[in-house]
Amino acid sequence: MSDTKNKAVRALGLCSGGLDSMLAALVLRQQGIDVAWISFETPFFSADKARAASRHTGIPLTVQRITDVYLPMLRQPACGYGKNMNPCMDCHALMFRLAGERLQTEGFDFLFSGEVLGQRPMSQNKTSLRYVEKHSGYGGYILRPLSAQLLPETIPEAQGLVDRERLLDISGRSRKRQMALAERFGIRDYPAPAGGCLLTDVNYSRRLKDLFDHQEAVREAELELLKVGRHFRFDDGTKIVVGRTKAENQELTRYFEPAWDIMLKLKSYPGPTVLVPRHAGRTAVERAAAICAGYSKAPLDRDAEILVLRGDRKETIPVRPLPPEKGNAFLI
Repeated sequence: MSDTKNKAVRALGLCSGGLDSMLAALVLRQQGIDVAWISFETPFFSADKARAASRHTGIPLTVQRITDVYLPMLRQPACGYGKNMNPCMDCHALMFRLAGERLQTEGFDFLFSGEVLGQRPMSQNKTSLRYVEKHSGYGGYILRPLSAQLLPETIPEAQGLVDRERLLDISGRSRKRQMALAERFGIRDYPAPAGGCLLTDVNYSRRLKDLFDHQEAVREAELELLKVGRHFRFDDGTKIVVGRTKAENQELTRYFEPAWDIMLKLKSYPGPTVLVPRHAGRTAVERAAAICAGYSKAPLDRDAEILVLRGDRKETIPVRPLPPEKGNAFLI
């Protein structure tokens, strides 16, 4: 893809921050290849582990926020979802496509990742890896150093940019070979292989599906809110989020956008903060206030005063607390 004559070979890798990502980069760096990483962030996954891996190895890292381009794919992934709302194959294809754009503009010679053949039976078999290459637009330029000897030769290998004989033939779910390789490279501090993607989480996925089912446009703050509190849906246009702890109440306050949302708090008793995204009618606000009071220390046999913040207006409304067992009928 780039003119490599008389200059160092450069490779750009996708980095999750896990051990396989680190090993893939170090195997290439051992050949004298100039490696760099890119990691992507959305409300569904962060680059924190990649940042730690970069600090640990000294490999430079670029972090790119991709929520705007990720959401259209997430709503309609060509290959569908995994067990929950995880579109693993189309997600990987999108990430390689975005990394490929940097390959073109920044003069890298090829892309790589720490994927291991057969480690994840659905998304890391030969068919899936071929699908990702084809739909990324960079077929032939994606190298998987840890399993390269079990996969078709890539263009950088054929061009002599990479010594295929010094690449590996790891496959399957066992981690023994990676752990031994980590020891050789002096890597002793690395995260467990468990994924950090919320789209694999059943509770988050249920809330996300509800959001997609009821809204065409979604703000990033609304995706962040799916991580917090109890979620209730009253009708197609109205949902509320109820904080469960002091920390969650603070999170709801942080994501409160007065131009869009309504916030409710009790005036005289300890209780939750409630957020009503995208406003609501009077009846819905009163129901939200009753649920707010129901999860508080307010007595159930008398009205409680709820402070309602709507835009630049404040009002106090009296409501009879709704016991949680009755409010649970609206839980998402």
